[in-house]
Amino acid sequence: MRSLSPISAALTAALVTLLFSAQPRRALAQVDTIRVKDHRLNTATLKPGMRQYLVYFQMPKSPKTLRYWLWLRDTKIVERNGEKVFATTQHWYGSDTMSYRTGYSVNRVKDFSPVYHSETVAGKLGAYNWDANKIKGADTVALNTKKDFELNFTERNFNWNLDIETFEMLPLAAGKTFAINFYDAGFGKPEYIIYKVTGSEVISTLDNQKVDCWKLVNEAEHNGQKSVETFWISKKNHEFLKEEDSFGGMYRYKVKMPGAAANLLQRFAGK
Repeated sequence: MRSLSPISAALTAALVTLLFSAQPRRALAQVDTIRVKDHRLNTATLKPGMRQYLVYFQMPKSPKTLRYWLWLRDTKIVERNGEKVFATTQHWYGSDTMSYRTGYSVNRVKDFSPVYHSETVAGKLGAYNWDANKIKGADTVALNTKKDFELNFTERNFNWNLDIETFEMLPLAAGKTFAINFYDAGFGKPEYIIYKVTGSEVISTLDNQKVDCWKLVNEAEHNGQKSVETFWISKKNHEFLKEEDSFGGMYRYKVKMPGAAANLLQRFAGK
């Protein structure tokens, strides 16, 4: 449910080394390392509520065909063991039952550190308890296919499945470069992923509003193929409004739907 397949560890390590050791001091001042312990994310800008996105793919070899999903992300602030946490639920609706997927993530309000994450993809459930020094399959969750999974950490990291929410909390500004310590639950190892603010652009939303946005870009190469992700986050309200990706000869787009979009979870509740 994150944006793209994980960038290879070797490539990421090389990028981080380049940014943090090979560049002059003046350039280093422009690089923000986003780690849990540094409290660099402004969690007050992550507004609870339902957000809906139209997600669609286009392949140049089939220009008359689109693959698409309606993507729902609902974030609430609740209490868990006496502590305030963000509880984020994801639903992906596609053209058939096999494309349907769900996710549920719990993160501390104070620093957005992960506590728990589960996702169901192609009917298979993976559920994890996420601590400061490790992530482990939740053995009390029924039918958990990842109950035996365990990975130790050297430091806390952020949930890559919540990349969009993380972007909305970044201290975005012209010329900034961020190295974010992300981990995709159950896959590989934590990596510092590089995102650069390449400029700004005024875009038109689906309800015909003009919104001034920062453009945040990630570029990578994996297995000889280049991938580029571009995200538009509004300057005023810190909202993720749009994404355009290119990878493996495909193009993917995400567009935030207006508030008038029907809430499918409410409409079909109890059915």
